[in-house]
Amino acid sequence: MTEIEKLQRAKMYIDKLANGVDPINDVPVADTEIINNVRISRCLFYVSDILKQVIDNNGVVANSKSSKRPFFFPIEKADQFPISPTPIPISEIVKQFNELVETENCCKLSTTAITDWLVEIDALKIITTDKGSNVKRPTENGSKLGILTDMRTGMYGEYTVVLYDKEAQQFILDNIDGILDHANTKKKAECENQGLAWTPEHEKYLIDMFNKNTPISEIASSLKRTRGSIRARLKKIGLID
Repeated sequence: MTEIEKLQRAKMYIDKLANGVDPINDVPVADTEIINNVRISRCLFYVSDILKQVIDNNGVVANSKSSKRPFFFPIEKADQFPISPTPIPISEIVKQFNELVETENCCKLSTTAITDWLVEIDALKIITTDKGSNVKRPTENGSKLGILTDMRTGMYGEYTVVLYDKEAQQFILDNIDGILDHANTKKKAECENQGLAWTPEHEKYLIDMFNKNTPISEIASSLKRTRGSIRARLKKIGLID
């Protein structure tokens, strides 16, 4: 077994542990086990990210100051979070989180991380507008949590804005650990093949999709790899410069 293969196996074990699965027999462990503690899980995901970087770098530890760890919100900061007495948009909530955390060495929290989780728990739903764009709107459960909509007028006419009252803001703050875990798990699933060897089938699919002018982002999503790795492979096989 090569060193890269050892790293790939170690990453596989850590990924399973991070997702609450016994890496030996692939059986989910009980929710009460320490491995399912959200802080332990988050640390394991962080270690998995580091291993992926090493694997992607052919087994060499990259010395990059630009490498940032996933967003992390310390529990002791919760008391400092300013709950607005009036409803505010999700962008303002995210801004408050990022202002409370030193983001020089970690990624910033995104609005998508929160809204995707709210969709997952049936507090928001995705609908298609008359213009064909997808937007997120509160469900009945979301309305009960304090998520509401308001009509406003801008330079292009009326538009709908989704707002979060103080109860909804508190709900998001109380569940920030779960939100971050969901975002990290989703990211892992989207790039689960990253670092693995390219198979002939995957390379053929890559070439076919590229020749059909399929967007890089769509190819990456289909092959569960990052856009950077797709471009690197296309360059290696001579399809792009």
